[in-house]
Amino acid sequence: MSTGETPSHGLPPVWLLISLQAVVSAASLVVEIVAGRMLAPYLGMSIYTWTSVIAVVLAGFSAGHWAGGIIAGQDPARSLRLNGWAMAGAALFTASALFILRWAAALILPRTENPLMAIILITSLVFFIPSFMAGIPAPVLARIAVLKDERGAGRALGGIFAAGAFGAIAGTLAAGFVFISWLGTTGTLAAVTIAYLACAAASFLSSGRIETRILPVILMALLVPAATALAAVRAPVVCEFESRYFCIRTVDVSAERGAAAKLMVLDHLAHGISYRDTPQRMGTPHAALLELLARQRMDGRDFSAFFIGGGSYSIPRAWEEIEAVSSMTVAEIDPAVTTIARNQFWFKPVKTSVLDGDARLALRSDETRYDVIIGDAFTDIAVPQHLVTREFFALVRSRLKDDGIYLMNIVDHAGRLAALSAVVRTLQETFPVVEVWTERENTGDRIVFIVLAGQTASNVTTVSEANFGFGNPPRSFSRIKAESVSSLIAKLDPPLLTDDYAPIDRLMGPLD
Repeated sequence: MSTGETPSHGLPPVWLLISLQAVVSAASLVVEIVAGRMLAPYLGMSIYTWTSVIAVVLAGFSAGHWAGGIIAGQDPARSLRLNGWAMAGAALFTASALFILRWAAALILPRTENPLMAIILITSLVFFIPSFMAGIPAPVLARIAVLKDERGAGRALGGIFAAGAFGAIAGTLAAGFVFISWLGTTGTLAAVTIAYLACAAASFLSSGRIETRILPVILMALLVPAATALAAVRAPVVCEFESRYFCIRTVDVSAERGAAAKLMVLDHLAHGISYRDTPQRMGTPHAALLELLARQRMDGRDFSAFFIGGGSYSIPRAWEEIEAVSSMTVAEIDPAVTTIARNQFWFKPVKTSVLDGDARLALRSDETRYDVIIGDAFTDIAVPQHLVTREFFALVRSRLKDDGIYLMNIVDHAGRLAALSAVVRTLQETFPVVEVWTERENTGDRIVFIVLAGQTASNVTTVSEANFGFGNPPRSFSRIKAESVSSLIAKLDPPLLTDDYAPIDRLMGPLD
């Protein structure tokens, strides 16, 4: 029987077709949101990661719509069965995403020096096929809805499109506010797998009578994704804890440090090391230099401090025991990070107040002025854009006392230094003195810098940390000559970072 001769009473009701489209759209958008979280422990969470995810998913949808259009031109019963197979495929590749990701990361990352290429390849291998499968139902369901209700074809078609949009919105909200927080990535993917399997079963059942010899194959197509999802849920996890913001891990580094110590890893970036018995020992060079410079500039007098980002809370923990520190405020956007710092990194706040929220909003809402403000917040390896702009630095300046200082951590590539120079140039718009400090013996591609901004210059050009680690020689840090910094800025002519334009991710490079 041709498509045109198909009686409308043999087709599934329009409400069911609309419901299927809503569920598929919701499930596919949940996968898109989860994709960024899944990639973070391997590739970080940057604008390049999200750009790749969005591009790959849209490419998959587009190819799926094209294939679905071909399927929609066939007999409705056959179209529904093929749609069922597509949904079973979407379920299988969604359930397998965790395993495919681990395989792809192990294969590509050691062999690819270009980070952008690695992001694109891994994202494509993991998320293109499930997106392709999820794109197939839209034209199939739309065509059958029109055939079912020829007199109200426009209404039926509009219902399918509206269901797709509504489902996408619902899936996005559910992923961000419910699924990831309560189920984690693997649990969320398992839920999506179940949704796709339900759509597959509904498609098969709506297609009419199915030959008996095909039933075992269909049953297997439904059971295999379910078993795969169960295996993924039970598989060893990368994240010790998944919060709304980060994949969080704690690593015991006692053996290599020679004393009880832990490392906090957020996504794929090490954020800090704390020693259990000696909080004054800074486990990382950047923490040591931030702590040293702040105390050197305060010169033994009482001072207050505001921290942009908590991480392992190494410096606040050390300063809890320093009498000269009168009070501290830490703005940490992720409450889970603070909880883990308290429970596993021996942080016991007494004179430290912790604000659960964005540091810029916290500074804007409270006019308290501080002696020291320390910026140590990172998204992937770059400082979040809204924390490196001229407008933000002006806010920081307004929250400093007259002789207060602002310290911030910057990581940049030795061969580029574009991000460093842009931040320094932008700070110079607000502060009369901007200094750049780094470790003396600093080799390697990525270099950690501490930028100090204030009203007066430091009275020293070097500082040393004797308590960096057990059995390790003292660390020495130096201030880069002002003439060298000026020459770098003149040579690179970096952009002024503003709320309207702050391409810090691009400046980090290298991407060639």
